[in-house]
Amino acid sequence: MTTSPYRPDLLKGQHILITGGGTGLGSAIATRFASLGAAITICGRRRSPLEDTVAALRAKGSRAEGIPCDIQHREKVDEMIAEAESRQGSLTGLVNNAAGNFLSLSEQLDPRGFEAVMSINVSGTFHCTQACAQLWIQRKEPGSVLSIVTTYIETGSAFVMPSAASKAAIAAMMRSLAVEWGPYGIRLNAIAPGPIPTKGAWERLIPDKSFEEKLRDSVPIGRFATREELGNLAVYLMSDSAASMTGQVIELDGGARLAGHGAFNGLMQLPREKLAKHFDSLRPPRQRRPPKAR
Repeated sequence: MTTSPYRPDLLKGQHILITGGGTGLGSAIATRFASLGAAITICGRRRSPLEDTVAALRAKGSRAEGIPCDIQHREKVDEMIAEAESRQGSLTGLVNNAAGNFLSLSEQLDPRGFEAVMSINVSGTFHCTQACAQLWIQRKEPGSVLSIVTTYIETGSAFVMPSAASKAAIAAMMRSLAVEWGPYGIRLNAIAPGPIPTKGAWERLIPDKSFEEKLRDSVPIGRFATREELGNLAVYLMSDSAASMTGQVIELDGGARLAGHGAFNGLMQLPREKLAKHFDSLRPPRQRRPPKAR
């Protein structure tokens, strides 16, 4: 077990909202924050994962609440934040983690799929960020916002174009607001992880074992980053130790982007017919394309 680099009460007194906090990377960040004394509120569209994560945190003695919310709708965000503060006091931080992503040939991309990713990623992030900032500005209180983006925001990546476009927009949003809201004491930063193994992401984005191995081989340090490493970096950025850091996007990918690897560009080596079939298999049955007539 790795020794924690932080004192156990580092985040005591903070109340941090984490979107998409019921599963995957959001759950890992919530767990790490809670272990260092923060009160945690997680939100997401599905109630069950929220309840499971909250139960696990409370079992460890942490303060945690879960509130279902579709962040695509601003009025729902305002209601969720009001409820979060009524339960655990004023928010001091926000982690924009909720996101949509899927593999698709862009020439076959359903416009509704594109719009859904942009709505969740860009509009949802804006709704939560602005709602929190308005409260902090009104109260004359500082605040910190951390957004999870991706290493291909600068280069783009084949087969995940909506994700690349939306995450690049989030990075631009954070950099813009870091300047505009700096005088209010509001800091905004982002982490750009490379692939980090989580059950949901791996099932949606890693077609087979051979691609996973090629992806790992492209990382100069020879392995993927871990959920624990992401959590520790998130803690630093949300803590007073990073009080002068704002407008930054920090990569956590073992040097993969610097080595010239675009996360999903390696799939270009596979036949398009195989890719199309695999991507279609990842969709819910009602969204799958009917077979072509012969």
